[in-house]
Amino acid sequence: MAQASVIVVGNEKGGAGKSTIAIHTAIALMHGGARVAALDLDLRQQTMGHFFANRRAWLAANMAAAPMPLDDRLGAGLAGLGEAEVLQRFQDAFAAAREEADFILVDTPGSDTQISRVAHGLADLIVTPMNDSFVDFDMLGVVDPVTLELKRHSLYSETVWESRKARAARDRKMIDWVVLRNRLAPTEARNRRRLDERVEALSRKVGFRVGPGLRDRVIYRELFPFGLTVADLSLGVRPVAMSLQHVAARQELRALMAALGLTGFTDGDQIAAE
Repeated sequence: MAQASVIVVGNEKGGAGKSTIAIHTAIALMHGGARVAALDLDLRQQTMGHFFANRRAWLAANMAAAPMPLDDRLGAGLAGLGEAEVLQRFQDAFAAAREEADFILVDTPGSDTQISRVAHGLADLIVTPMNDSFVDFDMLGVVDPVTLELKRHSLYSETVWESRKARAARDRKMIDWVVLRNRLAPTEARNRRRLDERVEALSRKVGFRVGPGLRDRVIYRELFPFGLTVADLSLGVRPVAMSLQHVAARQELRALMAALGLTGFTDGDQIAAE
């Protein structure tokens, strides 16, 4: 049996939309028939863990069916443990998931931690969401404050660079890296053009691909308390009123999966016409 593909969603800056991307990617893969193990390494916030707990509760209360990830082998209550014990728990959970899953999806914290670095080194695909802002770009690259020309790569890029070198030396395999332009603002065209140019320049320098993320839509936040995404919505799973926004959000999710090279997302026509 082929080993599971490992997807690590990472960015050392908080608020970039890592958990949103991780959740939607996991659900899309499961609707495509994949067995997915979801490991949440953000020990304090546990956004992805809370999402799947909400999902389990909502589906049971409404007697509805939707795909679930494999049992959480990592478990809760890690925030109070020492670093060595947390790392051992992660390694044990990862090894168990690799035996059962088609994909292991790891959501990392918005900070530089040992467990995050270990996870990055295990990745086949690293997905880095960034907001449409030079504030977020600063974690990837440094620009000249006068000319705004790209000077060098920055902290998180260095982390990924080291992970890629180590993986290539160990397994003779290159980690794929995709930076997602997340939560694109509808205005500020001049700022976006400047940012686009720097992102493209940095991608050539350090070797990542650039893809579309998810816009800042109400529907993504609205479905979170139920543990659902737009990929789940159907005649039998409909906790909120339907609108054209749901169709646009579903198209965004398809574009996201295509950018990541994950062709297993096949959701048919679950959303019925209103």
